[in-house]
Amino acid sequence: MDFIAWMIVISEIGFWVLILAGFITRYIFKLKRLGLFLLAFTPVIDLLLLIATSVDLYRGATATKVHGIAAIYIGVSIAFGKSMISWADIRFQYYVMKQGTKPVKRHGLEYAKHYFKSWGQHVLAYLIGGGILFGLIYLINDPSRTEVLAGFLKIWTLVLGIDFLVAISNFIWPKKA
Repeated sequence: MDFIAWMIVISEIGFWVLILAGFITRYIFKLKRLGLFLLAFTPVIDLLLLIATSVDLYRGATATKVHGIAAIYIGVSIAFGKSMISWADIRFQYYVMKQGTKPVKRHGLEYAKHYFKSWGQHVLAYLIGGGILFGLIYLINDPSRTEVLAGFLKIWTLVLGIDFLVAISNFIWPKKA
């Protein structure tokens, strides 16, 4: 695996380590401010991955699928980060700390609304990640080196459209309890 692929793996591990450290600090050690700081530090990981990807391409590397995945990862991490932390927080409190109510399983109209909201987050991830892809293409300004990134934009646009159809289908055929 190349350097950027390892950076993606390290970023994902770092994201969850910071979240777990934030929860442990917040709930077990009762250091709420330090726990919040650790949770708020997660976007720095995305920034480091963005810098590593940009520098790699700026120094002359030809864009690969890994560079495209890095841009998508950053977009998804930023757009879904807060809701992923909230999802994990509820489960940490219930399953580890034995506090709060059991996490709900959505169905019917509630599930459809929640899924549609997550589609909106997907649009935000697309705008962020697509903006990064476009920015890298513009920065490199060499179509032969950035062809893969343009391909990622096309595929992601298709995936976003399919996700929209799935989101709408949840209103037509609601998920059963």
